[in-house]
Amino acid sequence: MRISNIIWLPRIIDKLDQKHHVIAEEVEEVFFNKPIYRKIKKGRIQGEDLYATLGRSNAGRYLIVFFIYKLTREALIISAREMDNSERRLYERR
Repeated sequence: MRISNIIWLPRIIDKLDQKHHVIAEEVEEVFFNKPIYRKIKKGRIQGEDLYATLGRSNAGRYLIVFFIYKLTREALIISAREMDNSERRLYERR
């Protein structure tokens, strides 16, 4: 999967910081540090589906990022948080 750009909505940046204690820079780092992509759900618009990516930030945090993969190859970030134990095992098995 190729991501050409990351789309941020201001309310999502605030939510990630306040609720999940994840900053936008960490999310962007995940996309560049050999992540695993998983399709979660078909989108309402054909070709724009919900994905999760599992990866690590440069500081070593294990994060899962949920995003909509747009037809323009952009990732519209929906949420991000630390991986739970089962997600971390899946990521480490690859």
